[in-house]
Amino acid sequence: MKYEEKLARLKVNSFSYLRSDWLNQMIEIFSSAQELLKQDAKTISKEGKISLESAESFLKSCSMLDGEKEMEKVEKVGGKVLFNGEEDFPQRLANIKEAPLLIYVRGDLGDSERASVGMVGTRKISPYGRRAASKLAGDLAQSGVVLVSGLARGIDSVVHAEAVKNQRPTWSLIGTGIGRCYPAENRELARAILETGGAIISELPFDAPPLAHHFPRRNRLIAGLSDIVVVVEGEVKSGALITAKIALEQGLDVMAVPGPIDSPTSGGPNKLIKEGAGMALSANDIIDAIPSTKKFGLKVKKLYNESKAPSEPLTEQEQKILDLIGESSKSVDDLALETDLQIAQLSAVLFSLEIAGIIICTDGKYSRSKF
Repeated sequence: MKYEEKLARLKVNSFSYLRSDWLNQMIEIFSSAQELLKQDAKTISKEGKISLESAESFLKSCSMLDGEKEMEKVEKVGGKVLFNGEEDFPQRLANIKEAPLLIYVRGDLGDSERASVGMVGTRKISPYGRRAASKLAGDLAQSGVVLVSGLARGIDSVVHAEAVKNQRPTWSLIGTGIGRCYPAENRELARAILETGGAIISELPFDAPPLAHHFPRRNRLIAGLSDIVVVVEGEVKSGALITAKIALEQGLDVMAVPGPIDSPTSGGPNKLIKEGAGMALSANDIIDAIPSTKKFGLKVKKLYNESKAPSEPLTEQEQKILDLIGESSKSVDDLALETDLQIAQLSAVLFSLEIAGIIICTDGKYSRSKF
């Protein structure tokens, strides 16, 4: 894409009151953003099927942004602008409904196809929500999953903070330009996100303020960069539920953390579960829902081993059998050949492990349980 076209697209993108699919359609109609900006309000009104007043506002907004100065601002803070259609633009975002025209990025987005989980929830976080978000996010970060959230107060902040605490990258999709930090108290957290290999991302102009309509729209980007979305806390009518709805529309799995039935902030997750969303009771539940093609390289052995630990210590025979099974699956005959136990004794040990939920039997072969 030519530099002049990039500058024109920065201008076109500056009018956040019109959806990006409309902008993309208009660029397609006129062959380029440069040609679009050469049109008068009447032509844009007719071709874009918008009011003349909206067309005039669009052109006025575009004229107020200096593309070259915008690029200079981004470069000054070590950021970059990625344009949809170019090789470095995240394919995930290019594939969503209403794909962004471009995104501003501070930090390192790295491999945007690696395993990632969107975790969202209320700004009015409860002590229970804080504990749940902290535990789930911390375990997921340690396993190598990239956490995706919105840098807002409450759940979002806890999620990003856990990634930073574990020195893991996290992606923050914000509702302002990357030249601002909102809320202001998250300035240090934003800095830490960048220092630990994460990224702060926005489709809005560099200095865009925190306008109300920016936040629901950025939720589609949170879903777009996630393999699954987990709602920790949120009222029935909340931004978190909007993100869940968008995720479902994008074909993603949605999970929710169940909460007290008398807590308004658990109303959203409980409603999602009632309607068929998976329950996120542990990081293992969430990792199990990640597409198998994305799990390569995740460090999940410790998590699974911890979750399978029985309330009572294993006997010497039980531990030996569990070690022999390892990460594979084995039949009774396989195990009998590797031990000095009689079939009757071996069966009793296997039954004990199965009852404890530590192993499962599928088609005559035993393996470690994932539930």
